[in-house]
Amino acid sequence: MSEPARAEPPVTGGPVPETPSQAAMPVDLPIDVAVTFPARPSVPAPPPVPPVELPTRLELAWYQVARGICYGVAVAMWRYRVVGRENIPKSTAFVIAPSHRSYIDSPLAGCIVARHVRYMGKSGAFEKPLRGALFRSLGGFPVRRGAADREALRLTEGALAAGEPVVVFPEGGRRSGPVLGELLDGPAYVATRVNVPILPVGIGGTERAMPVGSKMARPGRVVLVVGKPLWPPALQSNGRVPRERLRQLTERLRVELQAVFDEARQLAGEGGGSGRPGKAN
Repeated sequence: MSEPARAEPPVTGGPVPETPSQAAMPVDLPIDVAVTFPARPSVPAPPPVPPVELPTRLELAWYQVARGICYGVAVAMWRYRVVGRENIPKSTAFVIAPSHRSYIDSPLAGCIVARHVRYMGKSGAFEKPLRGALFRSLGGFPVRRGAADREALRLTEGALAAGEPVVVFPEGGRRSGPVLGELLDGPAYVATRVNVPILPVGIGGTERAMPVGSKMARPGRVVLVVGKPLWPPALQSNGRVPRERLRQLTERLRVELQAVFDEARQLAGEGGGSGRPGKAN
């Protein structure tokens, strides 16, 4: 008797196709500009990462309603504008790595795409039950700052493996001033583990609209500038992430993020200038 045919193992690594639920979502933003991205480096398949459970139709509907409200408020109150939308990958997950000067940066960064986006936020924002439930319903999950939060990393990798973009602030917290603070290796680590690009996003105008310490937002102009995607380095043969290459990718991100942050600030009317990075908040 002949041996039954064996099923081919699933292929890991490479771009993650959009799920049916994501492909069915309405796209109300002009993202049909043709563009050629830098060639993706040839890398070995990373170790498999278990994907998180995708949102249900009801959760997706609620997210789209909330996103629509946020987008409408941003346009009406801050003349919200996105530059470089053609740099946003359309068929793969990616890490959104924005500058961080205000509480309103998270929802505004998520509005650059119509897809369901996950957010990594400081654990203190999830402590109150109602607020924590709201943030989680909108794709947020907590992270403990100042420590290696393995659960937050697992959720980030799982969301990326499931094809969802994730917002991770590389500065680690809100800062002030025109110069980026020291960047953490978190975005580079999760991007390398799952083999997805990092998207630098400079946000200008939010420090003036709602600075650190302010409880109310003010009208103004907010501009987001999206840089070109940065692909991670190859993994080692044992699946480990080389620390030196992580630092190199983080340095590339710092240079690109500072450039788009400078441009966003100028377009938002905050001007250029230089100074020392502020403390995280």
